[in-house]
Amino acid sequence: MIGYTMVGTTDLRRAERFYDPLMALIGQERCYCDEQVASWGRRDDDRAPRFFACYPFDGNKASIGNGTMTAFLVERADVIERMFEIALEQGGRSEGTPGFRPQYGDGFYAAYVRDPDGNKLAFVCYDAKKPLTPDA
Repeated sequence: MIGYTMVGTTDLRRAERFYDPLMALIGQERCYCDEQVASWGRRDDDRAPRFFACYPFDGNKASIGNGTMTAFLVERADVIERMFEIALEQGGRSEGTPGFRPQYGDGFYAAYVRDPDGNKLAFVCYDAKKPLTPDA
């Protein structure tokens, strides 16, 4: 259903530094880059969804939409935790620390951040395993 997602930036090189290590953790590579836009996805499959950061095409400054968020599906909770750490190291800010969100399902594990431009991102796993607790 999704062809691609695009977020605006005011500094494309900063956006590349922010997104490159995050995308690498989930197996997405830089597919395209020029002076206006950078994209990540799978080079070998142009039908797979891609993620873009770009300067707005109308020439106006990028602005953030309230209620807009891109969620990246991740296979394991420990990868989400690492993505959250990297996002903060690269200038992002927390919108919700990694953890289970039982209101969305038993295995729903997520972290929420804003990139340096303020775009809201989620890193989510739908079937994370809860840690085993030792018997008392």
